[in-house]
Amino acid sequence: MVWVALSAPAWAGCAPVDFEGKAYTFCEYDPAQTRIELFNLDSSGAPFARFQNLASQLASEGKHLIFATNAGMFDDSLKPVGLYIEDGEMMKKINRRNGAGNFHLKPNGVFWIDNGKAGVSETEVFARSGRKPGYATQSGPMLVINGRIHPKLSPDGTSLKIRNGVGVTADGKVVFAISDQGVTFHEFARLFRDHFNCANALFLDGSISGLYSEELGQRGGYLPLGPMVGAYEMK
Repeated sequence: MVWVALSAPAWAGCAPVDFEGKAYTFCEYDPAQTRIELFNLDSSGAPFARFQNLASQLASEGKHLIFATNAGMFDDSLKPVGLYIEDGEMMKKINRRNGAGNFHLKPNGVFWIDNGKAGVSETEVFARSGRKPGYATQSGPMLVINGRIHPKLSPDGTSLKIRNGVGVTADGKVVFAISDQGVTFHEFARLFRDHFNCANALFLDGSISGLYSEELGQRGGYLPLGPMVGAYEMK
């Protein structure tokens, strides 16, 4: 059985956290000990769209879903708008286009998983690295870049939305977080930098975001979703 690394004996992967007076839910996993993968289309070629559909297919394969969240922005067909690699196959090329919206608030970035390691990299840094991971998803904007908050995220921002994102700690743990209430980009970035000590963190999406936790149930995510990231155990 694949097991989940716990930071303390009583902690089971996901938990609530308060930071600067705002409530969040976070899940932390060691990619060397927990199987974390990206998912978009089911065995019939249709988007999973909902966490329950992903859980059902995994169960049919002898896998038990313990965590899932949306993993990057998507188009009307629920397919990714940026780089997307699943099980070593590039399903969508890297997206360097300029445009409106959060994805194009550059620098954007890539969350990748490969052979028990994970990382968050700026898009151009990832492209130059030549890395060919087993799984990768591109989203934007970056929240934290080498320990600094994205320069275009204002501490005086007033846009309050549910937000979810991902960061990687200095010891290689992957931290997923979703706000339980509306937060600004800068508040959300500070959570990853100052509370979780992530040198790099990436915004995944906003109001449509959701998170499924075996321990805590489902937070949002009731609208159809595109790419998802999930952690599972073998039955």
